[in-house]
Amino acid sequence: MKAVVRHRYGAADVLELENLPKPLPAENEVLIRIRAAALNPLDWHLMRGAPWFLRLFIGLWKPRSIRLGVDVAGTIVGLGTGVTEFRLGDEVFGAVDGALAEYVCGPLSAFVRKPANVTPEEAAAIPIGGLTALQALRDKGHVKPGDTVLINGASGGVGTFAIQIARWLGAIATGVCSSRNADLVRSLGAHRVIDYTREDFANDGERYDVVFDLVGNRTLSDFRKVLKTKGVFIGCGAGGPDKPAGQLLAGMIRQIAAGWFTSQTVTGILAKRNKADLEILRELLGNGLIKSVIDQRYRLSDVPEAIRYLEQGHARGKVVIAIDA
Repeated sequence: MKAVVRHRYGAADVLELENLPKPLPAENEVLIRIRAAALNPLDWHLMRGAPWFLRLFIGLWKPRSIRLGVDVAGTIVGLGTGVTEFRLGDEVFGAVDGALAEYVCGPLSAFVRKPANVTPEEAAAIPIGGLTALQALRDKGHVKPGDTVLINGASGGVGTFAIQIARWLGAIATGVCSSRNADLVRSLGAHRVIDYTREDFANDGERYDVVFDLVGNRTLSDFRKVLKTKGVFIGCGAGGPDKPAGQLLAGMIRQIAAGWFTSQTVTGILAKRNKADLEILRELLGNGLIKSVIDQRYRLSDVPEAIRYLEQGHARGKVVIAIDA
């Protein structure tokens, strides 16, 4: 099978399309014939081994696992022993390592059934972005009906889901984006859209129960200015590959320390792969309560180009990889 791999850390030039043996499902695993995958900032972080302290977990001098990709949708073509939840031919989507390939094996907990009214590309775009938005707003922000939520980076891969999930939770969402994306963000359910090229949300006098930052382009003090007294700031954006690791680490330390001296809550979010939450996203997707916004589509052989595009930080929604059947 063909798979995107890297044997060393670096920019997108380190990526290669190699022929690897087709994996075999172990006990309580399924084999997926991949029909679509999607990219996340996590992919280029793993590709580059950046920030440097990430290598403590994925390999100091070279990556322990050569494959990349997490978001996936496809067809079950192999069942490990003990599998009764799925059958051959079931269409599924989920989050599993090694998604940038023609086949991947994963545990039952990694997948849920794809709604019949959703394409593989739309389903593949959901997992990490959707989980991040859901877990941030529900679990970190404790968003409830009537809460006001500011989403900085509302037109990106997580932001487009965050606007929709905030609306589903009953919140009043304000999205920050560029003027070219204002109509998109408004169509997803934003009560108000702030065009950052014309307005500065930090100085407009509004206060929010929850601020969800997906860009990392403003100071923590800017965000705390627009939080209510007992508001919650959730940081997720870390900037592009040109941002120094020391700056990222310093930002994390400032966020942690800030929570010690104020009634405001300052926290971060890293999505947890959770089947129960995938089922929630599946139901929302199937019922039309959320939808995937797809910016660009690439082939498996064009993954380096796709990651370069993602690293620029201007994608509207998700970047999807279509796998030839």
